[in-house]
Amino acid sequence: MGAANKVPGVSGGIVALVAGFYEELIYSLQKINIKAFVILIRRGWRPFYQYTNSRFLVLLFSGVIISYFSVSLILDILIKNYEMQVLGVFFGMILASLYFVYFDLEKWNFKTLLFFLIGLSIGLVIMLSKPSSENDGLLFVLFCGIISVSGMTLPGLSGSFLLLLLGNYTLLLVDAVNAIYYTLMDLVQLNFKFVEDHSRMKLLLLAAIFTAGSITGLVLFSNILSYVLKKFKQVTLATIIGFIAGSLGVIWPWRNKVFVKNKSGEILYNSLGNPIIEYYDYYFPDLSNTKFWFITLFIIIGILIVTLLEKYGVQKK
Repeated sequence: MGAANKVPGVSGGIVALVAGFYEELIYSLQKINIKAFVILIRRGWRPFYQYTNSRFLVLLFSGVIISYFSVSLILDILIKNYEMQVLGVFFGMILASLYFVYFDLEKWNFKTLLFFLIGLSIGLVIMLSKPSSENDGLLFVLFCGIISVSGMTLPGLSGSFLLLLLGNYTLLLVDAVNAIYYTLMDLVQLNFKFVEDHSRMKLLLLAAIFTAGSITGLVLFSNILSYVLKKFKQVTLATIIGFIAGSLGVIWPWRNKVFVKNKSGEILYNSLGNPIIEYYDYYFPDLSNTKFWFITLFIIIGILIVTLLEKYGVQKK
């Protein structure tokens, strides 16, 4: 889930849904409330641990954190050098996820079809939106944290892609995460010189604000989703299917980046030295080109990954 959440266009919630623990995730997060803290104060740690299903949450988020400092670092390199192949794998994963989630819906009727179209429309609107410029304002970073966890709680809606549209993907999911990693390495070596590095300290502050927003968003979204899953499960699933279908276009492997340029035709860069993306130019590949079949191979790999996850999830149910 940690690796999936970091890829623009991919929702970590899809992994949870296909692997069979999505509802447990939502209901466990929903238990982190005032009642839980009353139990902690009055009855102690063990009842709190049992009430909030903390064993599950600790294992899950430990995996997410480990991924951010291991798999995600590798993923950054792969996206930079082999973007089409990585997108191909995740395109295949989302395609297979769409297939499996479709069969979770008991029946199609006017209401479920309507909400499917609403989810699909929102997904397409997000896909066609243009990225904003980078903004390191603390309140905006807090808002980004709240929004970004949507990818973990709502399958098909990519939090990292929303960050890309908000202009803060590189700042918060690459630079800030790397700053935490390098700081931890410095602390292990008892090297405290980083406190004099104003750029590093600013990134650490942004990471802390972003984390606070993410925790707030997790609790907020999980409470909303736990309610709608209990009361309107079929409609919610139909909307999720729409989101997933809409998100397919976001990671279509065959696309070109169109960068923002000045009047002289020179590419503009943000404060971190990264080129500013204006939009993606999607195109249909030439079927006779060997490169098409090469990328298709990676799509098949993505489909196989989700198929194995789904089988594992069924065995654990």
